[in-house]
Amino acid sequence: MRVTKRTLAIGFGLLEVIAPDRVIEFGERLAFESPDRGRLRPWTIPIARLEGLAFVWLLSRDEGVPAGIETGIVIGGCLMALLPRTVVGWGLEAAYENPGDLELKGWVIPATRLLGVAYLIAGLFSRPVDAPRDAAVDRRETTGRDGEQ
Repeated sequence: MRVTKRTLAIGFGLLEVIAPDRVIEFGERLAFESPDRGRLRPWTIPIARLEGLAFVWLLSRDEGVPAGIETGIVIGGCLMALLPRTVVGWGLEAAYENPGDLELKGWVIPATRLLGVAYLIAGLFSRPVDAPRDAAVDRRETTGRDGEQ
């Protein structure tokens, strides 16, 4: 059996569904100078689990990303690329009761900017599932010809 990147990503999403607290703890150790200082808000674990479900659902679709989601990806990518410190601050405020007590490691803000650029590119160059297609392309795919006689 060949393991693909998609399979690994789905596995990570399932891990987030099954053990969100462990995923969060791992992220805290990576991102914070003092990872034990953070006090999670009551909704952080359930939201992480929901995020994992959404991730698995999107990656499991053979049809690709549903139309409209790429717009959200582009907007999120723009915000992360242009305002990484602000976006990280919003995330900390949403997830932690004491965001002011958390000191980020130096790589977090540049990585947020880079991830934003990646989201921006992914959102701009993805094709929506229900986007109109060129009739000639559809004809070639179904008949194997251009339709010219």
